[in-house]
Amino acid sequence: QVQLVESGGGLVQAGDSLRLSCAASGRTSFIAAMGWFRQAPGKEREFVARIRRSDSSTYYADSMKGRFTISKNMLYLQMNSLKPEDTAVYYCAATKRVEAGGFYRSPAAYEYWGQGTQVTVSS
Repeated sequence: QVQLVESGGGLVQAGDSLRLSCAASGRTSFIAAMGWFRQAPGKEREFVARIRRSDSSTYYADSMKGRFTISKNMLYLQMNSLKPEDTAVYYCAATKRVEAGGFYRSPAAYEYWGQGTQVTVSS
């Protein structure tokens, strides 16, 4: 089992920055990928970014490219130039499964989830 705990959310103004952290514990040796997702009220869970352990490659959703950065050390998500539409609960996720194609962009690709941390961006 793997336990994930997010932290770092909060209330900020548009244009501000936040750094989210995800602490992983338990049997983390065989994690294949870790990612961040977000979910706004009334919307489906949305892919934000992921990092693949095999080659440390990263991938971002188009709306986050250039503003968000995911790092492998303890899994951080640095969010810059925040916009009101970034308001959501942000979730950290991990998987031990090796996905064909190595995309890891779907929530279904992950079996371990944190409890989420709220990010609210005011205009």
